[in-house]
Amino acid sequence: MDFRVMGLESPLFHTLQHMMDMSEEGSGDKTYNAPTPSYVRDAKAMAATPADIKEYPNSYVFEIDMPGLKSGDVKVQVEDDNVLVISGERKREEEKEGAKYLRMERRVGKFMRKFVLPENANTDAVSAVCQDGVLSVTVHKLPPPQPKKPRTIEVKVA
Repeated sequence: MDFRVMGLESPLFHTLQHMMDMSEEGSGDKTYNAPTPSYVRDAKAMAATPADIKEYPNSYVFEIDMPGLKSGDVKVQVEDDNVLVISGERKREEEKEGAKYLRMERRVGKFMRKFVLPENANTDAVSAVCQDGVLSVTVHKLPPPQPKKPRTIEVKVA
């Protein structure tokens, strides 16, 4: 299956396509290292977590739909000083006595997204708010660097 033909040209789908191509090429090769189960799980979680990113004059805002989740179900972190990680888990409701599922379409399980932040992102000024089922994570921008003023160096007599 070629994801590029389907109009899915994101880096994640490119990686998945590469993994599929490698598995076909290396099917008889014992030296090929298959992706770990945790890598595959994380790739699926990232593919199933769509996000909108907006840029404002003073900040970046990342929006992800999180209907029915509580703040304890979502974790927002900054890793390596420039990677914003939004993760969590949506759990299935416990079945109540006398009720049975006729159809289960809502997604459950882990979700995660990672975003490499621009150089002007102030990772010390990050806030997250969940309202009406939408998580909004705001990363403020650093002020632009001030041009250095010339300074006078005193010349000493030796």
